[in-house]
Amino acid sequence: MREITVITANKVGALADVCEALGGIGVNIKAISAQGLGESGIIRLLTEDEMSAKNVLEKAGFRIAVGDIVTVKLRDRPGELAKIARKLATSGVDVESVYIIGHSNGDVEVAIKPRSVRDAMAALKK
Repeated sequence: MREITVITANKVGALADVCEALGGIGVNIKAISAQGLGESGIIRLLTEDEMSAKNVLEKAGFRIAVGDIVTVKLRDRPGELAKIARKLATSGVDVESVYIIGHSNGDVEVAIKPRSVRDAMAALKK
């Protein structure tokens, strides 16, 4: 699975513009995280159709980046994400983003966007 990062102006309606562009061509958003940072907005998306999403966002004039993520299923209880975060930190893995993408049967699925997927996978196997 790959994450689409949209860099936009931090302005009223920016999130709506991105979501309308995707909805307008029938692309479903599976997970989203959005933050305003000064003059810029950063919207991170997981969709069911990465190529269509990428194409429509580029055509709409958005600056985007696409990168691989690692998904991890954890027990939904305190401290589980801390264990994963410590494994990554101990191995020197730089994490660019992290967010929850689902819950089911007492588990939580987390998306992690590391600088190096290979290094993250190796760290998580330890």
